[in-house]
Amino acid sequence: MEIIGRSNEQQRLESLYNSRRAEFLVIYGRRRVGKTYLIRQHFENRFAFVTTGLYKKSQDMQLTQFAMALNESFGIDMPAFSTWLEAFAMLKKCLQSSKQDRKVVFIDEISWFDTTGSDFIGALEWFWNGWAASQSDIFLIACGSATSWITDKLLSDKGGLFNRATCQMFLLPFTLNETEQYLISRGFQWNRYDITECYMVMGGIPYYLNQLDPQQTYTANVDELFFKKNGRLKDEFDHLYKMLFENSSYYIKLVEALSEKTMGLTRDEISKTAKVGNNGQLTKALRDLVNCNIIRGYNYFGKARNGIVYQLSDYFTMFYFRFIRQYYGRDEHFWTLTIDLPARRAWAGCTFEQVCKDHIDQIKHALGIWGVISEQSTWYSKTQKDSSARGAQIDMLIARRDHVINICEIKFSQSEYTIDKDYELQLRNKVGTFRDATGTHDALHVTMITTYGVMPNSHSGIVQSQVTLDDLFLPNRE
Repeated sequence: MEIIGRSNEQQRLESLYNSRRAEFLVIYGRRRVGKTYLIRQHFENRFAFVTTGLYKKSQDMQLTQFAMALNESFGIDMPAFSTWLEAFAMLKKCLQSSKQDRKVVFIDEISWFDTTGSDFIGALEWFWNGWAASQSDIFLIACGSATSWITDKLLSDKGGLFNRATCQMFLLPFTLNETEQYLISRGFQWNRYDITECYMVMGGIPYYLNQLDPQQTYTANVDELFFKKNGRLKDEFDHLYKMLFENSSYYIKLVEALSEKTMGLTRDEISKTAKVGNNGQLTKALRDLVNCNIIRGYNYFGKARNGIVYQLSDYFTMFYFRFIRQYYGRDEHFWTLTIDLPARRAWAGCTFEQVCKDHIDQIKHALGIWGVISEQSTWYSKTQKDSSARGAQIDMLIARRDHVINICEIKFSQSEYTIDKDYELQLRNKVGTFRDATGTHDALHVTMITTYGVMPNSHSGIVQSQVTLDDLFLPNRE
C-alpha cells in the first residue's frame, strides 16, 4: 500500500539505507502513530531480520520468539537460548553469512524485550559496540512506543549505548493536510470543517483514522467508535497509557489534572491539583509526557524559562476527559444528537486553539512570515483590584524578529465570523492592556484565525491579517 504523507521521513530512511556505513536508527513516538507501518512498508522486502517484542511476557518467551524470528529470516533451526548474549551472538553469525548487500535489522517494540532482571540491554550493547558498528552493511532499526524507555535506555543512557544511535526519528501524528490525503485515499468525501472536527476528536493518529467508515458521517463515526456500547475504541484510553507507561495510574493523574485547565498548569499547580509530590518522579513523568507528545510545555510571553506551563495537547486524551468518560454508554447517538450542546461548542473552541498551535508553520506561511524568526507564546492579565484596567487573555502570540507581534484571536465557527461593536472593544482592550502590561514597543497586529474568515463590516477594520481553515490544510514546507 502507498504510504500517505511521511515524505520527509521516507527520504531520511532512504538516505540512511544508502549511507554505506553502519547505521543505528531509533524511531519512537506515541502509540498508534504508524511507526511500524512506516518501517515495514518503506523497506518491505529489504529486511534481513525482523522481530517484535511480546507485551509483558517472560524472558523465556521473548527468547523463544527471537529464535523463531531467526529461523523465519534465515531458515536455520535455532536452539533454545538461555541468555540474550547467546541470542545476539546467533544474530551476528546469521548476518555474517547473509549475502544481502545491505542488512536491515528491525527490532520492533524493543522495550518489551527488556524484562525485569533481563540482560537484554547489555547484549544489545555488545552486539552493536562489539561488532555491528564496524560493519558498513548493517542498518539496525530499534522501534518502540514506550518513549520513556527509549529515551532512558537508548538515547540518554550513560552506559555503553550512550550516543551510539546514529539517527533518531520522532514520528508525529498526521497534519490536517496528511489527514485529508489519507481520508481521500480511503474514499471519504467529507468537507474540511468535518475533517477538522474529526481531527479535534482523535488527532492525526493513523490507527484511529483507519477505524472510520467512509459510508457514515463524521458524527456517526464518533458515536460508533466512542459512545456505542462495546465500540471499537471504548477501552483505548486505559490501553494507551498502560502501553506507554509502566506506572500508568500516576501519569493518568497528571493528565487528568491538566484536562481541568485548558490554559495549562505550572509544575507546582500540577503537583497540587493531582495531589502528587513535587519531586523527581514528577520531573521524569512530565518529561515522559512531553516526549510522547501527550502534553506540551510553553511560556507565557515575557516569562523566564523557569515559568514553564504544561498544557494537555493529545486530542484523544482531551476528548476522553471531556466526553467519553462521562457519556460513554448513556446514548449510542450522543455525538450526533448534541451538536448544539454548550459544552461541545466550548470544547470545539478550545480544541481548535490546539489545532492552530500544532499548525503554526502553516499559519506563518499564510501570513507571509515563514522566513522570519519568531517565537510562539500565550498571555493573560488578571483584573487588578483598585484599578480600572480590565483583564485580558490572548490565545496565541507570534513575536517576530522584525519587531512585529501578531496578536492571534482564534475562532471556530460554522460560517464567516462577525465582529460586532462589543467584540471590537474587547480586541482594542486586549491590544491596549498587552502593550501597557508588557511595555513592548513592537508593532501589534491583530490576526484572526477562523474557519471561514471574517465578515466585512464597520467593525472588522481592526483586523490586520487573517488565516482561514484552508490555510491550515497547506502541506508542510520541505
